[in-house]
Amino acid sequence: MEQHNFELILINITGEDRPGLTSVLTEILGRHDASILDIGQSDIHNTLSLGILFKTTSEKSGSIMKELLFKAGEMNVSIRFTPVTFEAYNNWVALSGKHRWIITILGRRITAKQIAAVTRVVAHQGLNIDAIQRLTGRMPLHEGEEAMDKSCIEFSVRGTPADKAMMQKELMELSCTLDFDVSMQEDTIFRRSRRLICFDMDSTLIETEVIDELAIKAGVGDEVKAITEAAMRGEIDFKESFEQRVALLKGLDVSVMREIAENLPMSEGIERLMTVLKSTGYKISILSGGFTYFGNYLKHKFGIDYVYANDLEVEDGKLTGRYLGDIVDGKRKAELLRLIAQVENVDIAQTIAVGDGANDLPMLSIAGLGIAYHAKPKVKADAKQSISTIGIDGVLYFMGFKDSYIAASNNQF
Repeated sequence: MEQHNFELILINITGEDRPGLTSVLTEILGRHDASILDIGQSDIHNTLSLGILFKTTSEKSGSIMKELLFKAGEMNVSIRFTPVTFEAYNNWVALSGKHRWIITILGRRITAKQIAAVTRVVAHQGLNIDAIQRLTGRMPLHEGEEAMDKSCIEFSVRGTPADKAMMQKELMELSCTLDFDVSMQEDTIFRRSRRLICFDMDSTLIETEVIDELAIKAGVGDEVKAITEAAMRGEIDFKESFEQRVALLKGLDVSVMREIAENLPMSEGIERLMTVLKSTGYKISILSGGFTYFGNYLKHKFGIDYVYANDLEVEDGKLTGRYLGDIVDGKRKAELLRLIAQVENVDIAQTIAVGDGANDLPMLSIAGLGIAYHAKPKVKADAKQSISTIGIDGVLYFMGFKDSYIAASNNQF
């Protein structure tokens, strides 16, 4: 049997957190030339949990533990020593090379029941949770206090799922039955370096379908709304529905477009979302089956980089009931996402797409992160990530942003 003249020791320190504690403990290890093999720390409600795995010679281990024990007593924290076998260490190193996943759960409130359900799925798939962190700020104790109207917890998970597709399906089903949002992403270099985000406009960035607003002004609101809803559910081909709806707008004065644009109901959290995206250098695009006029309005309001939508034909100041150029449908949205990624020299895995309708599914499916936002049932059923419980700034949490950074970036337009 191979003999070793060194030992592996895991120390766990718990107690009230205070400045300098980690520094003092690691200085002791440093004086004895111990090698730190792993270290991790978390702080929950000012209570520290610190773990350090170190290697030292058999001759020095007793002195190190004695000094650490005395120092822990002086600082009024608890310390526990656990010897680690070389076999256990090697097994841990082997596991470190396995796939890692980020599972994010999001909602107005996160409950123990929701966490239990998600972690049960993780365990059934044979995965191990390495770390858990809260991305949102601290929650109020009572309803009606200064509202922190969103809560997000992120799990870092290691291993290879027994059935990834089934795991994704189970998480999405749980999100519907227990009223929370969920995202499961592989923790790759692309997830950490996304650079381009593409949004649908109607019922995504704004809380209405602009064509419905135009139809109301034209006196054909009910007819157009019925066609719109059928198209978003995927019951009618988008191109066919688009042509039918535009035809019904014939004779509408173009002056109403400005009035509608200036009164568009913005989605909850849009200002917060756009501020953070711009401050962190993201390229932002609108890919819409709606109309360019309204996309450009949002472009100027929020500093959006690209707008691709549909142009209405105008003669003598009135809509003709026809459109110009090719329709931006689902297929075209996916093509445009790829095109913009190429122009910006961004890998497709570094892209994000957000939308609510059936015509958004093609771009959601090819983006590195595709998010169904307050989506129709068919869209949510086919999506891998969805947000239905909070505003569109929830996208930031699926991207890994914490409230502490978001607050620092939140300069108003």
